[in-house]
Amino acid sequence: MHADPAGVLTGSHFLDGDHACCEGALAAGARFSSGYPITPSTEVVERFASRVPTVGGTFIQMEDELAASITLQGAVWGGAKAFTVTSGPGFSLMMEHIGLAIMTETPCVFVDVQRGGPSTGLPTLPAQGDMMQVRWGSHGDYEIIALCPNSPQECFDLTVTAFNYSEQYRVPVFVMMDEVVGHMTEKVVIPPAEQIEVTPRRYTTIPPGEFLAFEPKDDLVPDMPRTGEGYNVHVTGLTHDNRGYPDMTPAQQDKLVKRLCNKIRQNVDKITLYEADQIEGADVAVVSYGITSRVAQRAIDLARDKGIKVGKFRLITAWPFPEKQIAEIAAKVKAFVVPELNLGQMVREVERAAAGKAVVRHVPHAGGSVHKPEDILQAIMEVAR
Repeated sequence: MHADPAGVLTGSHFLDGDHACCEGALAAGARFSSGYPITPSTEVVERFASRVPTVGGTFIQMEDELAASITLQGAVWGGAKAFTVTSGPGFSLMMEHIGLAIMTETPCVFVDVQRGGPSTGLPTLPAQGDMMQVRWGSHGDYEIIALCPNSPQECFDLTVTAFNYSEQYRVPVFVMMDEVVGHMTEKVVIPPAEQIEVTPRRYTTIPPGEFLAFEPKDDLVPDMPRTGEGYNVHVTGLTHDNRGYPDMTPAQQDKLVKRLCNKIRQNVDKITLYEADQIEGADVAVVSYGITSRVAQRAIDLARDKGIKVGKFRLITAWPFPEKQIAEIAAKVKAFVVPELNLGQMVREVERAAAGKAVVRHVPHAGGSVHKPEDILQAIMEVAR
């Protein structure tokens, strides 16, 4: 492997999703990762551990996921772009530190390669059962960003996007892969470093002594201090004022938590990514994400061959949920079909956004394998009648 000085492995490659994710992290400027081995995510950091020393970075294998999810936050405040990877059981352990990253506005990336659960479940087989956990798993009111690749190419591209979003909005961003996407191998094209859009850290220009670590700019996001240049900042998980000092008043709680939410909510249109195809004139819209979207495509093609007017809406940004787009589609179609590798998670968001204007038909699957296209096709045919 030959990388350019920026660490980018330019060219066309035959990579699985996990390895492509690693390359995306390196291309985005990640130079630190902490992790703990867990199937099916380990290959991401195995590759990172071998690649990052060549560009002056560090990987640390921690004693567990609790340590991994806090160590990367220390690295971020030390000046690094950082990430960790895990799967269901480890993701559950990380929830408290995800809340800390939200409250301290620590820009970082979590990669969750989903597998069958609950508990140890199916370590080597796919599911999409963490979609609500990523949104609501930590306590309190907050907003996050979660992206769902459906190919190794998107594992590269969306990992870069995840780092960019994390820096722009100072929020933890999640790459919600699944075992099949993580382990499938396909062509991945990696452009030269100068062609990859990378968002730099938003450092303050205010000198030490005058800088307030959590004073928001016009976009509700504060700038960060440069480590080692004389800035003394207080970083706490407690409700805090613009200095970072604890403030236990209800008024400050209201002010801070609303800002943490609104910095994402007011930028939903900029954050939301999706793929829509043949929605205009459709009777049925299939809403899917991750590996299920690729199986659903076969069902959509079969339905179109039968003369059924079927549109496709693929969630790329799962959170914040594209409710405006779903509401618009609900006013045009008879029904939605929502296949997922779980027993009913994102379908609830489709139902909420559709608000009774269209029938919503879920096609559940408990995981361990992917849907049969015929099962999705059957649902399409039933609601199209």
